[in-house]
Amino acid sequence: MAMTDGEVLSDSFSPRRLLSSQTVYKGRIWDVAQEEFEYAPGMDPLVRDFIKHPGAVAVVVLNDADEVLMINQYRHPVGMKLWEIPAGLMDIEGEPPHVGAARELAEEADLIASDWSVLVDLFLSPGSSSEAIRIYLARHPVPVPEDQRHERTDEESDMEVRWVPLDEAVDAVLAGRIHNPSAVAGLLAAVAARSKNYASLRAVDTPFDAHPLLRSAEPRL
Repeated sequence: MAMTDGEVLSDSFSPRRLLSSQTVYKGRIWDVAQEEFEYAPGMDPLVRDFIKHPGAVAVVVLNDADEVLMINQYRHPVGMKLWEIPAGLMDIEGEPPHVGAARELAEEADLIASDWSVLVDLFLSPGSSSEAIRIYLARHPVPVPEDQRHERTDEESDMEVRWVPLDEAVDAVLAGRIHNPSAVAGLLAAVAARSKNYASLRAVDTPFDAHPLLRSAEPRL
C-alpha cells in the first residue's frame, strides 16, 4: 500500500496484553525472558523467549579534519577483533543516555567532546532481544587530562585506537570489512547527516522513547 500525502514514515507503538512473564535464564549481564501475550482477540496466546537487555549507547566521534575515531576490540562470540565506535551498556540506573555516552567516550577513548547530537536509534535484533541503542554524533573532541583517565581492563586493555577519514570508513563498511552494527549504522548515518550540514540532527537530550525500559508503562495483566 502506498503512503498517503503527508503521511510520515515511522515505527509505531503497538502494545499487547501481557499474560505472564518469567526469567528462564539469569545471566551475568543480561537475562532470557519468556513471555506469554495476547496478540489479537480470538487468537490463542503467543509465547516468545528473548534476551532482556539494558540497552546501550554508542558515539561517532568526528574531529575537525573529518576523521572518525575507530577502536579495535576482540569480540568472543564471533571470534574476531572488530573495528567499532566507542560504545557501552546503559547499566547505571537513572543515568541519562547522553551522559552514559559521554562517560563511555571518556573511558574507552580518553576524549571529551563539546558538540553533541543524536545521530540514530535502532534495535539491534528486535526478533530476539529487547536491546535498543542510541548512537550520538560528537564533534570537536579534546583529550581527557591524564590524571583523570580510566584504567581499561579485560578485552578493553589492548584496544587499538585509530583516526580514519569518514569516507574511508564508510568505504570499509560497503566493502564488507566492518561488521559491528553500531559502527555500520553510525558511519552511514554520519555521512547522511553531513550531506545536510548536520542540520537535521536531534538535540542531545531528546527523550529515547523507543527504548523498552524508558517508555511509558505498557498494559500488564
